[in-house]
Order: sequence, then structure tokens, then C-alpha cells
Amino acid sequence: MTKARPRSLQWVLVRRLILLQAATLFVFIGLLFLAMFIAQPRLLVDDEAAVDVLDRAVGRDASGALIVRETEDLRELRQSHPNLWFIIRDDAGQVLRQGNVPPPYDESGGDLLRRVEGAKLLFDEGGTLPDAVLHNADTDAGRVQIIASTVSSRRDNGPLDVQISINVDMARDLDGTTTWTEVVPMIALLILCFLLPIVLVMGVTTLVTAPAVVRRSLASLISTADQAGRIDIDNRAVQLETEQVPAEIAPLVRAFNKALARLGEGYDQRNRFLTDAAHELRTPIAILRTRAELLQEAPENTRLRLDIERLSHLAQQLLDRQVLEHAGGALEVVDLVALARTIAADFAPLAFEAGYELAFETEVPMARVSARPRQIEQALANLLRNAIEHGGGTGTITVLVNAEGGLEIQDEGPGIPVEERERVFEPFYRLRPRSTGAGLGLNLAREIARLHGGRIDILAGPWRGARVRLQLPQLDGGRSAQQSTPASV
Repeated sequence: MTKARPRSLQWVLVRRLILLQAATLFVFIGLLFLAMFIAQPRLLVDDEAAVDVLDRAVGRDASGALIVRETEDLRELRQSHPNLWFIIRDDAGQVLRQGNVPPPYDESGGDLLRRVEGAKLLFDEGGTLPDAVLHNADTDAGRVQIIASTVSSRRDNGPLDVQISINVDMARDLDGTTTWTEVVPMIALLILCFLLPIVLVMGVTTLVTAPAVVRRSLASLISTADQAGRIDIDNRAVQLETEQVPAEIAPLVRAFNKALARLGEGYDQRNRFLTDAAHELRTPIAILRTRAELLQEAPENTRLRLDIERLSHLAQQLLDRQVLEHAGGALEVVDLVALARTIAADFAPLAFEAGYELAFETEVPMARVSARPRQIEQALANLLRNAIEHGGGTGTITVLVNAEGGLEIQDEGPGIPVEERERVFEPFYRLRPRSTGAGLGLNLAREIARLHGGRIDILAGPWRGARVRLQLPQLDGGRSAQQSTPASV
């Protein structure tokens, strides 16, 4: 099952802005139609409607003269358009006029105007003559020519005169039927050509401007996210700033700050409990050790003393681990070469007693770091104890300061499998369950290295056994002159 990808707030806002713009466009078109309905501008379609009414009303009287019957539609047309005028001519030359006909329209047209089915008659825009519609049609009076308009002057309808005219000339077969298979795609293409530029302009404008606007609006949120990303176990008391956060996100940031405060309080309570427990364990363990030393020599008593020592070592490591959580004190300039040499000399008797030889080597004369000496000594001591315990009881344990100023501890034991090289740093994890270690030594050493901005790695190579490197950042930041000075301790 694939994990659903989180939605991008930026593109959600962009899509919604596009939809908002489209809705705004439709609302604008609706308001435009509403304004036109209220203003009641004269549309050219009124002239065409007048011609259509006259087509049905024209006829002849008993003498054959042209007449216009007063139909219901014509009465409604006259009421709606009191300035209606028209001219009707037949092929015999009879002419019927009604209304205030502008003089130019009273002139007879040429043969071309008698042959066309219909036309719009337009005059110079600077004049006052209105536009009219000409229509040649077969009526009850025969074929006649009708010229009509709903106004006699461009000022009859007020200062605003909007004319809308749409002509659709559709393909027809020889029998006069419309070829819809050709017409429908062309109408769709016409609508697309009309709407596509508007949609493209709106979409491109939104895609170009909206991401920048959104990023600018969310800049403070991004800064808050970066601040949250820098929170770790060492500065868990940090609170995220809420002054610059958008009002919609501020409740989430405040809830996050409260969660951090609760977690920090719980973490401190747990640390205090573990520290107190480790302190309390030391007294009964010391009493138990004293009483065990009074027992007679016997195999069971010897194993009992070893178990007590292991318990004492575990309590001490727990105490050291909790002390690290409140690590303080000034940093000092420490020479790792001198420090490693001293620790190697201190552990030489323990290594000899366990069956090892102990060697100290350095590839540089001096490696200076800024550190707390007590903690670095503790980390190196834990690495040496781990090598003594798991090195197999034979061979040489080597303490090396390399050319980069790193401390390396190498034994010649069975080594650490590749798949276990990360897990051995976990608290209380032991590579061999029956070993006498507590499973905190490597974890404690790694924590010390992390607090100093360094790291601990288990190296891979052709050598036999395990090789662990403690690397700390040097003060000079460069590579010292190499000088190999091996020495046995």
C-alpha cells in the first residue's frame, strides 16, 4: 500500500485562486447582463423582431392594395416601441409607409436590394439616422420588401444605444436541411476560440503570480518550520516564535510549544528518577560487596563477586549517562595524544591481567581539540573496557592517534559483524548475551562524542578484530604533520 503524498498548500491555493477567478468572471458577466436589463438599451434584435411581426401582419384589401393588419403582436410591438416605422414595397411598385420614416430610407433601392433575402442598413456613425433591417419575404400579400426600425433617430432611446448582432450562417444540404455533423464541431471550436484566450490569460497570470504571493505569505511559517527542525534533545526548552506566524497557524504553533514543554518536563522527571535510582543503588551494592569479600573462597562465591562487580559497574554507567544529560563546565584545550597516552598507561595492568598486550601509537605529535577532559577520558575508557571484554583474551590492543587527530582502539578478537555495527551503540544491547558487560559503554561513548560535535564509527578493513574510531573536530582545522612514533606500554 503506497503512502499518500501530503497536499501542497501552495498549489491548493493556486487552484482555488483559479476557480475563484473563473467564478468572478461568471459573476461579472451576470452583473453585466443585469445592468443591461435595467438600462434597457436598444438591441438590433428588436428591429429583426419588428420585421418578423410585419411579415405575418402584411396583406391586401379587397382592391388589392397593401395593408398591415392590426395583430396582437403588432399592438404589443407598438406599445413597446412607440417610434416604430416601416416601409413595405411589392413588385408592382405599391408602397406602404407608417411612422416617422427618415427621408434616406424612403428612396427606392436597386435590383440588388430586391434580390437579397435580408440586410442591415447602416449609415455614418456621426449622423443621427438609425440603423434598420431590410427583409424580402413571401407573405400573404405576395413577395414584398420590408424596411423597418424601432426608432426614428439615434436619440430616441436616450444617450446609450447598444447594438448586438450575431450572424450564424450554417452549412446546408441541397434540400435545405442543416448539416449538424459539420455545424456542431465548428460551433464548439468557435466557443473554444472565444473562451480559451480568457482562460489562458487568467491561468498563466495565476500560475506566475500566485506561487510568489503564497511563498511570501508563508515565509514566516517556513522560518518557524526551520526553527522547529533545529530542536533536539539538547535544546528541548526552545519555544517557537509566534509573533510573525499567520493567525490561522498560530494555534498550531502554540499547541506545539505546549507539547514541547510537557515533553521537556517529563524528560527531566525521568532523568531525575534515573539519577536518584543510580545514586541509591550505589550504597546497597557497596554493602553487598563488603559482605561478599568476607565469604570464604569458593567457586560460587567468586561468581557472586563478579556479579556484584558487574552490578556496580552498571550503576556507575547509569549515573554517568544521566550526568551527561546535564553536561556543563567550561571547554578546555585538550591534547588527544597526551590524553590517550595517559589512559593507555592506566589500562595497561587491566589488559595484561586479561591476557592482552597493549600498544600506543601516534601519527601526529599533537592533536588539539576543545573538550571537557573528564568526558573524553570516560569515552576512551569505555572503548578500552569494551575491547578488553570482547577482544577474545589474546593478541594486542592498540591505541592509535591517527593523522587526522582521531582516536582509534583496535583489538584482534572476533570483531563485530557488519549487520550489528549500528545496534551495538543502542543502550543495553549486547552482541553476546552471556557477556559480562552492561551494554552501555559504546552508547555512552557515542553520546560524549555527539556532545562535542564528533562521532564514533566502527571501521571496516582487512585487519583482524574490531577497530573503533573516536573523531573530534580539531582546533586548527587542518592536518598536522605526520610523525609516526609507535610505543609499547
